[in-house]
Amino acid sequence: MSDIRDDARSGFAEVFDTEATGVWSAPGRVNLIGEHTDYNEGYVLPFAITRRTIVALGLRDDTMIRVASAFADEVAEIDISELSPEKLTGWAAYPLGVAWALGQHGADLGAVPGVDLFIESDVPVGAGLSSSAAIESAVALALNDVWQLGLDRPALAQVGQLAENKAVGAPTGIMDQSASLLGERDAAVFLDCRSMVAEIVPLRLADAGLAIVVIDTGVSHSHADGGYSERRASCERGARMLGVAALRDLSVDDLDRARQILDDTTFRRVRHIVTENQRVLDTVEALRTTGPRSIGELLDASHESLRDDFEISVAELDLAVETAQANGAIGARMTGGGFGGAAIALAPLDAVSRIQVAIDGAFAEHGFGQPEMFVVSASHGAVRE
Repeated sequence: MSDIRDDARSGFAEVFDTEATGVWSAPGRVNLIGEHTDYNEGYVLPFAITRRTIVALGLRDDTMIRVASAFADEVAEIDISELSPEKLTGWAAYPLGVAWALGQHGADLGAVPGVDLFIESDVPVGAGLSSSAAIESAVALALNDVWQLGLDRPALAQVGQLAENKAVGAPTGIMDQSASLLGERDAAVFLDCRSMVAEIVPLRLADAGLAIVVIDTGVSHSHADGGYSERRASCERGARMLGVAALRDLSVDDLDRARQILDDTTFRRVRHIVTENQRVLDTVEALRTTGPRSIGELLDASHESLRDDFEISVAELDLAVETAQANGAIGARMTGGGFGGAAIALAPLDAVSRIQVAIDGAFAEHGFGQPEMFVVSASHGAVRE
C-alpha cells in the first residue's frame, strides 16, 4: 500500500510541480452476492477489497480543477463554475463528475477553492471490481474534507452514484460506492438499497479456513454500454406491468403470477431479481448463524440465475466458475455487472492453488487469454491516508 501511495505523491509532484496537500484512498469491491438488485431497490452484500485507488490532492488559489492520472497522458482541467455533465468526457468525467455532484448535494461551488488531483490505482479496470466507484469515493472523501462540506458517508455514496449516472452516463445503482465508503475489515456491507440502511456482517473467512479468489477473465466490460441499460429497462418494465414500485416489492411467491403477465424474457429478468434478493437475505442469515462454509450453494445458484435468466455471463466467466467448482471451491459465481469482468470462488485455503492452476489450464485449452487471479480480503473503506 505504501508503494502506490508514494507513487501518487510522486506523480502529483511530477505533473503539478508542487507537493500534494494530502492523500486519500478508497477500495474497489467484490460483490459477494446480490447482482443487479441495487437499482431495483433490493438487497446487496458487497465487501471492500485491499485493491485501492489513491488520490493525491493539492489546493489552488484560483477556481480551476485539474485532474491527472497514472493511466492517462492528458491533464483535464475546467473552472469549477463551468462544471456540468455535458462538458465532462473520458476518464476525467469520474473525478470531475464528483465535484459537480457535490454541488447538486448542497455544496456552494462558488465558495470553494480550486484543486489539483492526481489518481493512482491498483484496482483492475473493467474487471467488475468497481474501479470507477473507487475513484469516485476517494475523490468525494478528499473534496468533502478539503472543502469542509460535512457530508456523511451515505451522502458521499449518493454523490458518487449521481456522478456515475449523469456525468459518466452509466445507469448504475448505489452498491459500489456504498461498499467503497462503508466497508470494514473482514466484513461485508449488507445494504438495503431502498432505505439505504447498511449493516456490517462479519465474514470470518480466515477463521473458517477459507479464501475468496478473484478470477479476472480479462474480458473488459463497460456499464455505459447497452447491455446493462437494457437489463435495467427490462426490470423497470416488469415492475410497471406487475403494478409495483420496484421489483424489490415482489417475493418468490409472486413469480407464478408474473409468469402469466410477462413475456418470457421480461419474466426471466424479473425472476433473477426476485430470487437474487432472497439469496442475499439467505446468505446474510447463513453468515450470522452457520458461517461462511454454508453459503456455497447460494453463490452457485446466483451464477446460474445470472447466466440463464439475466443472460449477462460470457463463456470465460462460465468456464472460470465451472473449473473452480470442479477443483474444490465451495461456491463460485460471476461478480459485477456482467458481459465480462471477474468471477469469484469461495474456497478452502488448501484448494486455492489447485483452482488457480486448473483455471489457467482450462483457459489455455479453450484458447482464451490468460486470466489474472488473486486472493482478496475484506478491507476498510475510504480514508485519508
